[in-house]
Amino acid sequence: MAAIKKIVIVMDATNNTTDFHWSALEVQMRAYAHEAHVPIIVDEGLALLEQIIRIQRPSKILEIGTAIGFSAIRMHQVCNSQIYTIERNQDMICLAKKNIQASGFAAQIHLIEQDALEAFDSVKNKKFDLIFIDAAKAQYTKFFEIYTPLLTNRGIVITDNMSFHGLLDPKEYENQSRSVKGLIRKLLSYRKFLLDHDNYDTTIFEIGDGIAVSVKKDEYANHK
Repeated sequence: MAAIKKIVIVMDATNNTTDFHWSALEVQMRAYAHEAHVPIIVDEGLALLEQIIRIQRPSKILEIGTAIGFSAIRMHQVCNSQIYTIERNQDMICLAKKNIQASGFAAQIHLIEQDALEAFDSVKNKKFDLIFIDAAKAQYTKFFEIYTPLLTNRGIVITDNMSFHGLLDPKEYENQSRSVKGLIRKLLSYRKFLLDHDNYDTTIFEIGDGIAVSVKKDEYANHK
């Protein structure tokens, strides 16, 4: 098989503006996340995520990392996708259940109360058009390997926090704790894993906290 040339695009969209319309529930969720230091996707990253959903119009989305349910609720509203979302933290699960119920989308957002490393059997009989990874950074590669077999042809994997709050800058590395350095190394390894993957074309957008968009190649592309 002929070698495939990979083209990587890193985009700087720091001057982009976003215009969101928040429901009262979403305003409350954003305020809680800010006050309680719960990480949810930042506005610029959310804008890109929602635009990809508008273009792709996925029937089913798998989210790894529910937190308080904010991104699951936002993703569902774009084009009425069925959302399957995995969360292991019991405090987050309680809040997510409350928020999903209050949103009115409990029939469309399915919360799976498990560690994502152990939840494959709960979704193994389903196919997803889009997978959104926003959970434990150290496990990103494992999450990708576990769940991408469930991705439809030309499906998309979106990974948040690829810039890790700017800490992937080599100038920041030596100032960090040992544990943070470990996370940085794993994120850099995941970035390389995505960019070198033969079956996916990955673009890294340097907006928000960094978003990786990995598009699954179809069978024809893999045999060119």
